[in-house]
Amino acid sequence: MSHNIKTAFETATLLGQQAEAVCQYYLSNGHRAGNYWIIGNIYNEKGRSMYVRLRGAPSGAQAAGKWADAATGQHGDLLDIIRLQGNHHMLREAMEEAHRFLALPRPEYFRPVPKKTVAVRTDCEVVAAAHRLFNAARPIGGTIAEKYLFGRGIIVPPQTALQFHPNVYYQDGDGNRSTHPALLAAVHDNDGKFRAVNRIWIDRKGDGLAHIPSPKKALGHLLGHAVRFGHPREILIVGEGVETILSLKTARPDLAMAAALSANHLAAFIPPSHIKHLITARDNDEPGEKAVKILAERACMGVITCHDFVSYGKDFNDDLKQFGKSCLADRLTVFLAGNEGIVLPSAGSK
Repeated sequence: MSHNIKTAFETATLLGQQAEAVCQYYLSNGHRAGNYWIIGNIYNEKGRSMYVRLRGAPSGAQAAGKWADAATGQHGDLLDIIRLQGNHHMLREAMEEAHRFLALPRPEYFRPVPKKTVAVRTDCEVVAAAHRLFNAARPIGGTIAEKYLFGRGIIVPPQTALQFHPNVYYQDGDGNRSTHPALLAAVHDNDGKFRAVNRIWIDRKGDGLAHIPSPKKALGHLLGHAVRFGHPREILIVGEGVETILSLKTARPDLAMAAALSANHLAAFIPPSHIKHLITARDNDEPGEKAVKILAERACMGVITCHDFVSYGKDFNDDLKQFGKSCLADRLTVFLAGNEGIVLPSAGSK
């Protein structure tokens, strides 16, 4: 969706400058998660398939106010939300509503950030901050991050995607800050370029997640990218969470895998162009099913084929804990062997 007249572009830009206020007003059933507003759809229904960028570049695909719905494939800017939500058939009507909103004082529930903290970091600065955080961490061997994963039945393979940091800032919805230990996961694109860091805050004993409202948050650019374990040749297994993929990696360490970090981002994942088979190891729920369907329709065409591998329990970490490593390995091996055209890697290959 786009607007080909200058005044519409200017209006969308002005809306983008107040993206969070617009979301709080028109998409009030959603919530903020990092740099995004998460909501079910443009009609303000509860859910997690649609995300709106709250900060970003002055213009372009990375601009504040740009949104996409992983369930429907729709995308656009904040003026599009006003037009579609209000069922405005004429662009002029949507413009009038947008101008009405922009002319109003900010709603009482929107608390402006003090000027001293209002500086907006550019996309490059956000990625650079994420990279600095990851580089300041250390390998997880012997740390409470390794204990946390071991407690979930996960054996961490040799890799460079995971690090541990003893004190990572966490900020809640009211702006209160605290520090907690965190398992950090590096997110890369298909060319190996660092794009983001996923922070998994854990309690100080390593017995579980930290007792905070949202113990998992990403910093940087996730869309299309993933946390990667191994370099795929013909086969890549992609799933949602880090723990889910590490559970499968525990069972079959010889296979290349990637964690997209959520169902929404699994739907938007960009497979490497050279692979032949993409195995979508999805959670056994409706968001996972929708994500795989969207990914298959969008990405699995031509030389790449998609194969849907579903957990028995809620996710594959549940399967690992309930049935054990050998059972999960056997099930994955049988699944791969049962799909025509898939040639399993030779013993000892990574």
